[in-house]
Amino acid sequence: MIMTHTSSRDRVLKLCATALLAALVALSAKLQIQIPAILGVERFHLGNAFCALSGILLGPWWGGLASGIGSIVFDLTDPMYVAESPITFVTKGLYGVIAGLVFHKLCKGKSNYRSELAATLCAAAGYIVLYLAKNYFYNGLLLSGLDGMTAWAAVVQKAPSSLFNAAVAVLIAPALGVAIRRALRAARLDGMLA
Repeated sequence: MIMTHTSSRDRVLKLCATALLAALVALSAKLQIQIPAILGVERFHLGNAFCALSGILLGPWWGGLASGIGSIVFDLTDPMYVAESPITFVTKGLYGVIAGLVFHKLCKGKSNYRSELAATLCAAAGYIVLYLAKNYFYNGLLLSGLDGMTAWAAVVQKAPSSLFNAAVAVLIAPALGVAIRRALRAARLDGMLA
């Protein structure tokens, strides 16, 4: 197969965009605000918004890779999360994959707020299920050796945090996605997009 100059350029742009979004995922997860536990929210961050944005802009596979790599980089920089980093790679990677699949397959890649909102909502819902299941099975039953009811109680305490960060992602990712797509098209950098 002969590669044209345009396809080589587009691949390099896609790779650069993936690396950039992975860095943004890691940085946005690192920049966090601790919220008092009485609200049931542990920390607020923009990492989930950039995971969804990765899938919307890059498609399911490159977007999943960007969100997974960025999230594992965050985990590896915090001793509290290092042990869970492989699980995070998968769950956060799926955040980008789901957003990308919904946006590019179901919504046909039509860049408008409604399509990007649908992709972000589906990705956020999928991630919440995965995250809470991980907390029940891995953190609760396997690591802590809790019984089923106690592990479930621990999951219920984590739910508000997940819902809060999902709501932030739903507010931010679609608006950023529409704006970034418009800017990249105007700059003739469409090769970065899926």
